[in-house]
Amino acid sequence: MDLFSWPPVAALLDAAYRLVTGLSAAVDPIVGTAAGVVAIVILTVLVRALLLPVGISQVRAEYTRRRLAPQIAALQKKHGADREKLAEATMDLYRRERTSPFAGMLPLLAQIPVISLVYAVFTHPMIAGHANDLLGERAFGAPLGTSFVGLTGAGPVWPAMAVYLAVLALIAVVTTVSRRVLALPQPEGSTSPTGMLRALSFLPYVTVVFAAFVPLAAAVYILTSTTWTVAERWLLRRLLVPARTGTDGRTTPSTSH
Repeated sequence: MDLFSWPPVAALLDAAYRLVTGLSAAVDPIVGTAAGVVAIVILTVLVRALLLPVGISQVRAEYTRRRLAPQIAALQKKHGADREKLAEATMDLYRRERTSPFAGMLPLLAQIPVISLVYAVFTHPMIAGHANDLLGERAFGAPLGTSFVGLTGAGPVWPAMAVYLAVLALIAVVTTVSRRVLALPQPEGSTSPTGMLRALSFLPYVTVVFAAFVPLAAAVYILTSTTWTVAERWLLRRLLVPARTGTDGRTTPSTSH
Protein backbone atom coordinates (compact mmCIF):
# COMPACT_ATOMS: atom_id res chain seq x y z
CA MET A 1 0.00 0.00 0.00
CA ASP A 2 1.22 3.46 -0.92
CA LEU A 3 1.39 5.51 2.27
CA PHE A 4 0.60 8.65 0.30
CA SER A 5 -2.74 7.17 -0.82
CA TRP A 6 -3.89 6.88 2.82
CA PRO A 7 -6.61 9.61 3.13
CA PRO A 8 -5.01 11.71 5.93
CA VAL A 9 -1.59 11.68 4.23
CA ALA A 10 -3.16 12.18 0.78
CA ALA A 11 -4.97 15.27 2.11
CA LEU A 12 -1.70 16.73 3.42
CA LEU A 13 0.02 15.92 0.12
CA ASP A 14 -2.79 17.57 -1.83
CA ALA A 15 -2.57 20.69 0.37
CA ALA A 16 1.20 20.92 -0.29
CA TYR A 17 0.57 20.40 -4.02
CA ARG A 18 -2.03 23.16 -4.14
CA LEU A 19 0.34 25.48 -2.32
CA VAL A 20 3.04 24.88 -4.94
CA THR A 21 0.67 25.36 -7.87
CA GLY A 22 -0.73 28.48 -6.21
CA LEU A 23 2.76 29.90 -5.75
CA SER A 24 3.56 29.06 -9.37
CA ALA A 25 0.48 30.94 -10.59
CA ALA A 26 1.29 33.90 -8.36
CA VAL A 27 4.86 34.35 -9.61
CA ASP A 28 4.13 33.49 -13.25
CA PRO A 29 3.52 37.14 -14.30
CA ILE A 30 6.93 38.03 -12.85
CA VAL A 31 9.21 35.12 -13.77
CA GLY A 32 7.37 33.55 -16.70
CA THR A 33 8.68 30.10 -17.65
CA ALA A 34 10.64 29.87 -14.40
CA ALA A 35 7.42 29.98 -12.32
CA GLY A 36 7.50 26.26 -11.48
CA VAL A 37 11.11 26.35 -10.31
CA VAL A 38 10.59 29.53 -8.28
CA ALA A 39 7.51 27.99 -6.61
CA ILE A 40 9.56 24.91 -5.64
CA VAL A 41 12.30 27.12 -4.18
CA ILE A 42 9.80 29.18 -2.18
CA LEU A 43 8.07 26.10 -0.76
CA THR A 44 11.38 24.49 0.19
CA VAL A 45 12.54 27.66 1.94
CA LEU A 46 9.23 27.91 3.84
CA VAL A 47 9.48 24.29 5.01
CA ARG A 48 13.13 24.59 6.04
CA ALA A 49 12.37 27.83 7.91
CA LEU A 50 9.67 26.03 9.89
CA LEU A 51 12.22 23.33 10.72
CA LEU A 52 14.77 25.83 12.00
CA PRO A 53 14.32 24.67 15.65
CA VAL A 54 15.43 21.21 14.48
CA GLY A 55 18.63 22.71 13.06
CA ILE A 56 19.29 24.55 16.32
CA SER A 57 18.91 21.30 18.30
CA GLN A 58 21.30 19.50 15.97
CA VAL A 59 24.01 22.16 16.26
CA ARG A 60 23.74 22.20 20.05
CA ALA A 61 24.04 18.41 20.05
CA GLU A 62 27.18 18.69 17.89
CA TYR A 63 28.85 20.99 20.39
CA THR A 64 27.86 18.71 23.26
CA ARG A 65 29.41 15.69 21.54
CA ARG A 66 32.62 17.61 20.87
CA ARG A 67 32.82 18.80 24.48
CA LEU A 68 32.31 15.29 25.87
CA ALA A 69 34.54 13.51 23.33
CA PRO A 70 37.75 13.65 25.47
CA GLN A 71 35.88 12.30 28.52
CA ILE A 72 34.30 9.50 26.50
CA ALA A 73 37.71 8.64 25.04
CA ALA A 74 39.10 8.43 28.59
CA LEU A 75 36.27 6.13 29.62
CA GLN A 76 36.91 3.91 26.60
CA LYS A 77 40.57 3.67 27.56
CA LYS A 78 39.68 2.88 31.17
CA HIS A 79 36.85 0.39 30.60
CA GLY A 80 37.61 -0.78 27.05
CA ALA A 81 37.76 -4.45 28.09
CA ASP A 82 34.48 -4.29 30.01
CA ARG A 83 31.68 -3.28 27.63
CA GLU A 84 29.03 -3.31 30.34
CA LYS A 85 31.07 -1.08 32.63
CA LEU A 86 31.87 1.24 29.73
CA ALA A 87 28.20 1.59 28.81
CA GLU A 88 27.27 2.29 32.44
CA ALA A 89 30.02 4.90 32.87
CA THR A 90 29.11 6.56 29.56
CA MET A 91 25.43 6.85 30.49
CA ASP A 92 26.41 8.24 33.89
CA LEU A 93 28.43 10.91 32.10
CA TYR A 94 25.48 11.85 29.90
CA ARG A 95 23.18 11.98 32.93
CA ARG A 96 25.57 14.30 34.78
CA GLU A 97 25.71 16.54 31.73
CA ARG A 98 21.91 16.41 31.37
CA THR A 99 22.08 15.28 27.77
CA SER A 100 21.75 12.10 25.71
CA PRO A 101 23.81 10.33 23.04
CA PHE A 102 20.67 10.54 20.90
CA ALA A 103 20.18 14.29 21.37
CA GLY A 104 20.99 15.08 17.73
CA MET A 105 19.18 12.10 16.25
CA LEU A 106 15.66 12.74 17.54
CA PRO A 107 15.30 16.18 15.86
CA LEU A 108 16.63 14.64 12.64
CA LEU A 109 14.01 11.87 12.77
CA ALA A 110 11.31 14.44 13.51
CA GLN A 111 11.89 16.26 10.23
CA ILE A 112 11.85 13.15 8.02
CA PRO A 113 8.02 12.99 7.66
CA VAL A 114 7.86 16.66 6.68
CA ILE A 115 10.69 16.42 4.16
CA SER A 116 9.22 13.20 2.73
CA LEU A 117 5.83 14.87 2.23
CA VAL A 118 7.34 17.82 0.37
CA TYR A 119 9.54 15.54 -1.72
CA ALA A 120 6.49 13.42 -2.68
CA VAL A 121 4.86 16.49 -4.22
CA PHE A 122 7.61 16.53 -6.84
CA THR A 123 7.68 12.79 -7.58
CA HIS A 124 4.12 11.40 -7.49
CA PRO A 125 2.26 11.49 -10.84
CA MET A 126 -1.08 11.20 -9.01
CA ILE A 127 -2.02 13.16 -5.89
CA ALA A 128 -5.29 12.60 -4.00
CA GLY A 129 -6.84 10.98 -7.09
CA HIS A 130 -5.93 13.69 -9.60
CA ALA A 131 -2.99 14.19 -11.94
CA ASN A 132 0.03 16.08 -10.66
CA ASP A 133 -0.01 19.00 -13.10
CA LEU A 134 3.19 20.32 -11.56
CA LEU A 135 5.14 17.55 -13.30
CA GLY A 136 3.71 18.68 -16.64
CA GLU A 137 5.14 22.18 -16.34
CA ARG A 138 8.38 23.29 -17.93
CA ALA A 139 11.19 25.53 -16.77
CA PHE A 140 13.28 27.15 -19.50
CA GLY A 141 12.10 24.38 -21.82
CA ALA A 142 12.92 21.54 -19.39
CA PRO A 143 9.99 19.35 -18.19
CA LEU A 144 9.76 19.35 -14.40
CA GLY A 145 8.36 15.80 -14.42
CA THR A 146 11.24 14.20 -16.33
CA SER A 147 14.58 13.14 -14.90
CA PHE A 148 18.00 13.80 -16.42
CA VAL A 149 18.30 10.10 -17.27
CA GLY A 150 14.79 10.05 -18.71
CA LEU A 151 15.51 13.06 -20.89
CA THR A 152 18.52 11.38 -22.49
CA GLY A 153 16.22 8.74 -23.95
CA ALA A 154 13.66 11.24 -25.22
CA GLY A 155 13.55 13.22 -28.44
CA PRO A 156 15.15 16.67 -28.72
CA VAL A 157 17.13 17.33 -25.54
CA TRP A 158 18.40 20.85 -26.06
CA PRO A 159 18.10 23.38 -24.50
CA ALA A 160 16.40 21.30 -21.75
CA MET A 161 19.59 19.30 -21.19
CA ALA A 162 21.43 22.50 -20.25
CA VAL A 163 18.94 23.12 -17.42
CA TYR A 164 19.45 19.60 -16.03
CA LEU A 165 23.23 19.86 -16.27
CA ALA A 166 23.18 23.23 -14.52
CA VAL A 167 21.09 21.87 -11.62
CA LEU A 168 23.30 18.77 -11.23
CA ALA A 169 26.45 20.91 -11.40
CA LEU A 170 25.10 23.25 -8.71
CA ILE A 171 24.25 20.28 -6.46
CA ALA A 172 27.85 19.05 -6.89
CA VAL A 173 29.20 22.52 -6.02
CA VAL A 174 27.00 22.82 -2.91
CA THR A 175 28.02 19.29 -1.86
CA THR A 176 31.69 20.23 -2.17
CA VAL A 177 31.14 23.38 -0.13
CA SER A 178 29.24 21.40 2.51
CA ARG A 179 32.15 18.95 2.94
CA ARG A 180 34.40 21.88 3.75
CA VAL A 181 32.01 24.12 5.68
CA LEU A 182 30.20 21.45 7.71
CA ALA A 183 33.23 19.32 8.59
CA LEU A 184 33.90 19.58 12.31
CA PRO A 185 37.51 19.74 13.54
CA GLN A 186 38.74 16.65 15.40
CA PRO A 187 38.62 16.96 19.20
CA GLU A 188 41.95 17.28 20.98
CA GLY A 189 43.63 13.94 21.50
CA SER A 190 41.56 12.15 18.84
CA THR A 191 43.17 10.19 16.07
CA SER A 192 43.04 11.27 12.45
CA PRO A 193 40.23 9.84 10.31
CA THR A 194 40.80 6.34 8.98
CA GLY A 195 40.76 5.50 5.31
CA MET A 196 37.19 4.23 5.63
CA LEU A 197 36.04 7.48 7.25
CA ARG A 198 37.71 9.48 4.52
CA ALA A 199 35.91 7.36 1.93
CA LEU A 200 32.59 7.87 3.73
CA SER A 201 33.12 11.62 3.58
CA PHE A 202 32.51 11.39 -0.17
CA LEU A 203 29.08 9.79 0.30
CA PRO A 204 27.26 13.16 -0.06
CA TYR A 205 28.20 13.07 -3.75
CA VAL A 206 25.76 10.18 -4.11
CA THR A 207 23.13 12.93 -3.96
CA VAL A 208 24.27 14.12 -7.39
CA VAL A 209 23.76 10.65 -8.85
CA PHE A 210 20.40 10.33 -7.12
CA ALA A 211 19.28 13.72 -8.47
CA ALA A 212 19.95 12.50 -12.02
CA PHE A 213 17.28 9.81 -11.62
CA VAL A 214 14.46 11.90 -10.10
CA PRO A 215 12.21 14.46 -11.81
CA LEU A 216 13.73 17.90 -12.34
CA ALA A 217 11.25 19.31 -9.80
CA ALA A 218 12.69 16.99 -7.14
CA ALA A 219 16.26 17.84 -8.18
CA VAL A 220 15.53 21.55 -7.70
CA TYR A 221 14.10 20.74 -4.28
CA ILE A 222 17.26 18.79 -3.38
CA LEU A 223 19.45 21.69 -4.55
CA THR A 224 17.49 24.27 -2.54
CA SER A 225 17.31 22.14 0.60
CA THR A 226 21.02 21.26 0.47
CA THR A 227 21.97 24.90 0.01
CA TRP A 228 19.77 25.89 2.95
CA THR A 229 21.40 23.20 5.11
CA VAL A 230 24.91 24.52 4.41
CA ALA A 231 23.96 28.15 5.08
CA GLU A 232 21.90 27.31 8.17
CA ARG A 233 24.56 25.11 9.76
CA TRP A 234 27.34 27.62 9.01
CA LEU A 235 25.37 30.45 10.60
CA LEU A 236 24.08 28.51 13.61
CA ARG A 237 27.55 27.19 14.47
CA ARG A 238 28.69 30.78 14.84
CA LEU A 239 25.63 32.02 16.72
CA LEU A 240 25.45 29.07 19.12
CA VAL A 241 29.12 28.76 20.09
CA PRO A 242 29.02 27.58 23.74
CA ALA A 243 30.52 29.76 26.45
CA ARG A 244 33.83 28.86 28.09
CA THR A 245 34.67 29.30 31.77
CA GLY A 246 38.18 30.63 32.29
CA THR A 247 40.56 30.16 35.22
CA ASP A 248 39.34 33.45 36.73
CA GLY A 249 35.78 32.14 36.81
CA ARG A 250 34.59 34.44 34.06
CA THR A 251 32.49 33.11 31.21
CA THR A 252 33.60 34.05 27.71
CA PRO A 253 32.44 32.92 24.25
CA SER A 254 34.43 30.07 22.79
CA THR A 255 36.37 30.58 19.57
CA SER A 256 34.28 29.64 16.59
CA HIS A 257 35.66 27.01 14.22
